[in-house]
Amino acid sequence: MFDFRSMFKLIKELDWRLIALVVCIFGFGLVILSSATHATTTGNYAQITKQGLAFLLGMGLIFVILLFDYNFLGKYYKALYIISIILLVLVWIPGIGKANAGARSWLHLGPLDFQTSELVKLTFILSYAKIVEEKKGKLKTIKDIVSLALYAAPIILLLLVQPDLGTAIVFCCIIGGMLFTAGLNDKIIKRGLIAIVVVMPLMYMVMAPHQRIRIDAFLHPEDVTLPGNYQVMQSMIAIGSGGPTGKGLYEGTQNQNDFLPVQDSDFIFAVIGEELGLIGMFVIILLYGLFLIRMIVIAKEAKDFYGTLIVIGVASMFAYQVIQNIGMTVAVIPVTGVTLPFVSYGGSSLMTSLANLGLVLNVGMRRKKINF
Repeated sequence: MFDFRSMFKLIKELDWRLIALVVCIFGFGLVILSSATHATTTGNYAQITKQGLAFLLGMGLIFVILLFDYNFLGKYYKALYIISIILLVLVWIPGIGKANAGARSWLHLGPLDFQTSELVKLTFILSYAKIVEEKKGKLKTIKDIVSLALYAAPIILLLLVQPDLGTAIVFCCIIGGMLFTAGLNDKIIKRGLIAIVVVMPLMYMVMAPHQRIRIDAFLHPEDVTLPGNYQVMQSMIAIGSGGPTGKGLYEGTQNQNDFLPVQDSDFIFAVIGEELGLIGMFVIILLYGLFLIRMIVIAKEAKDFYGTLIVIGVASMFAYQVIQNIGMTVAVIPVTGVTLPFVSYGGSSLMTSLANLGLVLNVGMRRKKINF
């Protein structure tokens, strides 16, 4: 039977400041989404309703995750790793696997389409943090990180084969954040960065055609015939026309007249810039900054290094997604399909983002021992 006193203690130890920040970001995003989908004009609130439902389901997932001590979940890190690989392989099964935007990364389950890599972010973080934990303070040479690289390699390769370079980079950021926290030697970091720069031309040659085109587009922003440049140009026009205070909510011409492509997802930050101006962009960036800082505080206060690595993995994931999405809308980073966390439209993305948040809250509330 469930112990209500333990439940009260658990709720008391939750990081309500982090929860409040996420609710604020989501609420802000839902208002912007209502403009990006033209819901107030058309009267069609289907996307808003789905987004709200996904948020409620995601909050339910958080509650389920909180019931299990993260160390208990960590005991099954090998099974979680196998599950991660299975999920990424399932997309290749005819009949249930589905290609979208050039990447075969979705499962078609009746009325629902689910991107398996979103769930793998959670299972991989729990699994990878466990093996990195054992290497704390021992990452001094290339030889020391070979086993960690081999452990991650199948996941990254399966993502590249889909091909989903954007998500593969997200996983690389998760890995990088954990290794850095585990004490990765500075010399290895410097050599790694140099190696990346040296092999960039080779990486370009082996990229899929649509990926090379995106790089070409980034290097030649004036050529609107290259895929992605039209979207970025319209995004820049939208943000630039917003000025300091914006044109007003639901009054953005680039957004409302559909000049801005994918404004409900990839380029929703441009809607913020056009309609709420520099002030609106500053507010959402400030909220994300406070959100990331709060997670770093939780990582520092974790009762063990495994908990610290879990939180750093999640924080690295969110940090990259925020920087990548905002960066591509202002033309400082090549365009990828990375969405703005808790703001962009997408049920599976929102729910798994909340599930990963559940891991952070799980670590935070168990910095003190709580018995059920």
